[in-house]
Amino acid sequence: MAVKQKEHKPLHLAKLNIKKGDTVVILTGKDKGKEGTISRALPQINKVIVEGRNIVKKHIRPQGQTQQGGVIEKAMPIHVSNVMLKCTECGERTRVAHDRRPMGADQKKRVVRVCKKCGKVIQDRTRSS
Repeated sequence: MAVKQKEHKPLHLAKLNIKKGDTVVILTGKDKGKEGTISRALPQINKVIVEGRNIVKKHIRPQGQTQQGGVIEKAMPIHVSNVMLKCTECGERTRVAHDRRPMGADQKKRVVRVCKKCGKVIQDRTRSS
């Protein structure tokens, strides 16, 4: 039986509007309506892993004498079309726009993510500033 291969994009072409640390709302599936934080983004296959959501039980075979076998619970990837970003300002789920705005101490124009509903900049959780 032939297994369908996942199509990988070249890394320089793989782009997502959602980043690690963003809060998202799940739109479809068994966790529909629940919120979570992105723990890992997989742009080459258009998927994200949300902390504590889309949990499945996985049977693990023991690896030598170090790792014990058994059943573990693991968060599996969700397609980005099935999650929606929650705005840091207005608190609603929203689409993402990109805009060039003066940012930082030098007021140089940089591309930022903007909420389509309130028009304010979406704060990046992974950066401290």
